[in-house]
Amino acid sequence: MKRMILALLVLVAIGAGLFWILTEPGRLSEAELSAMPAGDPVAGEIVFWAGGCTSCHAAPKSSGDDKKILAGGLEFKTDFGVFRAPNISSDKKQGIGDWDQAAFANAMLYGTTPGGSHYYPAFPYTSYIRMSHQDLSNLWAYMQTLPASSNVVEAHDVGFPFNIRRGLGLWKLLYLSDEPILDVPADNDQLVRGRYLVEGLSHCGECHTPRNAIGGPDKSRWLAGGRAPEGNEKIPNIAPHGSFAEWSESDIVEVLTSGFTPEYDSVGSSMADVVTNTSKLPKSDREAIAAYLKAVKPPVQ
Repeated sequence: MKRMILALLVLVAIGAGLFWILTEPGRLSEAELSAMPAGDPVAGEIVFWAGGCTSCHAAPKSSGDDKKILAGGLEFKTDFGVFRAPNISSDKKQGIGDWDQAAFANAMLYGTTPGGSHYYPAFPYTSYIRMSHQDLSNLWAYMQTLPASSNVVEAHDVGFPFNIRRGLGLWKLLYLSDEPILDVPADNDQLVRGRYLVEGLSHCGECHTPRNAIGGPDKSRWLAGGRAPEGNEKIPNIAPHGSFAEWSESDIVEVLTSGFTPEYDSVGSSMADVVTNTSKLPKSDREAIAAYLKAVKPPVQ
């Protein structure tokens, strides 16, 4: 009996050690951090709008230049609990003003906090992991120019077992990857750019791709729509075989520019915030997004 108990304790210890190793938060290596390029704040503003930073992190109902005050506070009520967008302004106490570029890069690419724990994937690092290091540096440089806010944001309200953040390391093993989702010709600059925006920087799939019971995206039904993470809102299929199959590339460009659809309607809800962002991008970027969306294959049945 003693031997059995000892063997069981050894197995538990081995399992705990393996769990700890597998769930270690990811980080950039020292070599990668040393090789990070210098950032350009002017170029960073385009990254800022393409990345949709203000849609989640600006104070709810803010408008105009106030959208650049990343005070946080927006709530997302999901099946896993209530998530609140944090203050990511330059305030040193309530925001990220005391971060360095390494902390910012590890958060964006790996969902790792400066303290070495996991961020919840309500933060779309599963898309941002595809960002280039140049864009990361540019975004960081631009965010240094934005105003500070001392707004205090309440912590997430997440129950057991989802409040055990270390377990998110296992979730990341399944769903955190920088591999492209759609194969596009390497010599087609427009499709390559469109893939970068849709799959990465603009993280369209975070809302428009259905998710399973543990919140993982079903990439076999890429951009096929589904139930919204919060509430009962239906998020549309934006692939060419879906709800907007009859839309042309120019129709998509127009929606991303003005919010007006070919049916003489206008987008609403959170998509209106997306249009606020995409309207500030170069037209070539909106055209690249449209070209990519028209190239998406039908989902696996």
